[in-house]
Amino acid sequence: MEAAWEALRGVYDPELYLDVVSLGLVYGVRTEGDGLVVDMTMTTPGCPASEVLPEMARAAIDDAVDGAVEVDVRVVWDPPWSPAMIDEDAARALGFRAR
Repeated sequence: MEAAWEALRGVYDPELYLDVVSLGLVYGVRTEGDGLVVDMTMTTPGCPASEVLPEMARAAIDDAVDGAVEVDVRVVWDPPWSPAMIDEDAARALGFRAR
C-alpha cells in the first residue's frame, strides 16, 4: 500500500505542477480482492486533466508494483474537492497560505 502512495506522489497535475497527493486529490488506496483501488477526484468536474490523471495514477502504481496487482483508479466526486484539502507545503507553493 505504501508503494502505491509513494507512486502517486510522483503523479503531477499538468496545470498546477504539484503532485496529486499533495493537492488532496487522492481520497484513498485500498485492497479489493486481488487488486488495488484508488479513489481520487479532480479539482472540478470539467477539469481538463480528468482523462489523463487517472491513467497516470494507474500507470505509476502499476510500475511501482511491477504489474503484480490490478489497479483500478476510480474518479469520485463526493466529497467535492476544495483548496482546503491541499497540504500546507503545496498550498504555500500556490499562494493559498502565508508562510
